[in-house]
Amino acid sequence: MKIIVTFLLLSMFTLEVSNGQDWANLGRYRKENAKLGPPAPGENRVVFMGNSITEVWSEKYPAFFAGRPYVNRGISGQTTPQMLLRFRADVINLKPKVVVILAGTNDIAGNTGPSTLEMIAGNIFSMAELAKTNGITVILCSLLPVFDYPWKPGLRPPKKIATLNEMIKKYADGHGIIYLDFYSSMVDQRKGLKSAYTTDGVHPNEAGYKVMAPLAGKAIAKALLQK
Repeated sequence: MKIIVTFLLLSMFTLEVSNGQDWANLGRYRKENAKLGPPAPGENRVVFMGNSITEVWSEKYPAFFAGRPYVNRGISGQTTPQMLLRFRADVINLKPKVVVILAGTNDIAGNTGPSTLEMIAGNIFSMAELAKTNGITVILCSLLPVFDYPWKPGLRPPKKIATLNEMIKKYADGHGIIYLDFYSSMVDQRKGLKSAYTTDGVHPNEAGYKVMAPLAGKAIAKALLQK
């Protein structure tokens, strides 16, 4: 019995170490990417790169993705350095015409350690430049407003989010990139997410995604005209 218990504990430890080594979670979509294959002739494939706000979009408001060549590659909890590491596997190798990048709020929350706004912006800009180098049209999204993070309260994110959005917009305008402004349509008087659009102050509910969807659709249509 002691040998069996020891073996099970060692197996669990090995599994945890193995999982911990995939810091960017490159394994999350490996099978789906292999199954997806290259775009069909004439397919206007669009990849959505992001965190839980992107990942849950397909679940909370699937109508936006239904019948469209939209590929969701959001991973809950991720920060921009993790996305940058998996950008080739989950975006470039899928050969989309357009990528929609919505990232940065988990960095401000400190999910993978402290980051300056310059570090966060740099990672977002690096993803944009990788995409452009590979012939992919880029849409850079504003961060959604957040008054406080429920899992890490007291960080006072509103000012940081507003400043980072300004940095992203300035970069987009200066590099001929489409800037997708979700923030202005979803912010309340406290500089947080409108209560009608969320249940936790961070993630959109169905009503929130219904606000985001037409804004994203308009930006994607504009991006496809540039191809």
